[in-house]
Amino acid sequence: MKKKYIIALLASVITLGACKKNFEEINVNPVLPADLDPAYLFSNAEFSAALPNYYYQPMIVQQLITPNTGVLEGGNHNVSYDPNANITFNYLYRSTTNTTGGLVTGPVVLLTTVLDKLKDQPARSNLYNMARIFKAYVFMILVDTYGDVPYTEAGKGYLEGINLPKYDNQQDIYNDILKELDEATKALDASKAIEAGDLFYKGDIPKWKKLGNSLLLRAAMRYSKIDAAKAQQYVTIAVNGGLMQSNADNALIQFNSTFNSPTGSWFQATERGNIYLAAPFVEYLQDTDDPRLRVISVKYAQPANPLATVGTENTNPADQLGMPLGYNESTISTAPGFPGRLGAGYAYSQVNRRTLGKIDIPEFYVTYSQTTLLLAEAVQRGWATGNAATLYANGVKAHMDQLAQYDGTATISADAQNAYLLAHPFNPANALEQINTQYWVSSFLNGNEAWANFRRSGFPVLTPNPYPTADASVKGAFIRRLTYPLREQTVNAANYQAAVSHNGPDNLATRVFWDKE
Repeated sequence: MKKKYIIALLASVITLGACKKNFEEINVNPVLPADLDPAYLFSNAEFSAALPNYYYQPMIVQQLITPNTGVLEGGNHNVSYDPNANITFNYLYRSTTNTTGGLVTGPVVLLTTVLDKLKDQPARSNLYNMARIFKAYVFMILVDTYGDVPYTEAGKGYLEGINLPKYDNQQDIYNDILKELDEATKALDASKAIEAGDLFYKGDIPKWKKLGNSLLLRAAMRYSKIDAAKAQQYVTIAVNGGLMQSNADNALIQFNSTFNSPTGSWFQATERGNIYLAAPFVEYLQDTDDPRLRVISVKYAQPANPLATVGTENTNPADQLGMPLGYNESTISTAPGFPGRLGAGYAYSQVNRRTLGKIDIPEFYVTYSQTTLLLAEAVQRGWATGNAATLYANGVKAHMDQLAQYDGTATISADAQNAYLLAHPFNPANALEQINTQYWVSSFLNGNEAWANFRRSGFPVLTPNPYPTADASVKGAFIRRLTYPLREQTVNAANYQAAVSHNGPDNLATRVFWDKE
């Protein structure tokens, strides 16, 4: 992404900062200029969808872990801690405070405003339909995280004065997501205006069509446990429309030294000595001699120090040691094989801050690797035609190649890729586990999707977090959804109660509609 687009984005972020003191009401942005080009609103929506939600999703799927209680509490101990459980809700729906103390508008408000501004402008139908596609992406995350959420009335505080939106039935939302992805993708037209301010593809319509269809495939596969016929129906539409074909089609935001990655910042800033790779993830990569471990993992001599003073950096796969689950800062020293402390940190493996933990790493939203692995599963289930073994291999290789987009030193050679696949050939008898375990690896640092696909597919096979004082609803089990923000219980109480009545108990065990036992 060229620097000029980032500069333009900064201008829009500053312009869109909300000044309303009372922002207990979600979806309010009273200062959106009526004459602001919707392209700036759209690019800001793309940018602001990079969520700093690390305290639940990657810890639930046992890729990252921290032993710490307090401000890092969440998926590490299977507890509901509102400041971390509400991050997805707050960042996507409402204005949030940025690092300079200003308020930045969330993508739901921005996209709703774009659609309102462009609904009667056929000359800019491409931007209108791109906004429909990306809005579907945003609401997939919200439904996958919470279940019933505001949808039809969301983002309309400024437009229509709806500051306390009703919660919509999650199944109805997904039905509309399928419709929107199908219709909006088909409506994209390369002969009409190209929106170069788009941060993903500079308005490239063929790439947007691939993104729309790849998202439709993702949404369709969510139905695999509850409605095979519906899943197959939309898989067919997505495949016929054309899916991502290479890593050049990946939907991502490329951060830089000025606009830092929220993920990279987390690994580099004050919590750097508290975040470790989880034992199940490290051990899986070690047990399979996965060449990705060498570029993902590192053991620092001083893990809590800034990168300039971390000392020796050991990336030897055989020496890596993931942190076990089920402990806090007081009990971690009792873990079997505890390697000891190193200064203010622990002698466990971390994300390499020179590769996947850099300050300027990209944020991947939808990738060719994920898409190809989902298609491999669809073929294996008989919902699409093709060669599942070839698709599986292509999906694995795509993720190995994708790592170089984080940093050039994270390159996995073709020889190493081929050797890995030769040692772990596709096995039709175990195909669903193989494919979805690779999807887990492929979705590393994309916690929303890793968690959603884990719940949908049941793979990889993981042992529940054994933390002894986990919330009673999920003790000895996995977190299936996050709880609504506590603010909603008081500010939007009637709509919150209606949602809970339909959803089920507002706890960590209640399943979203597509996640059936």
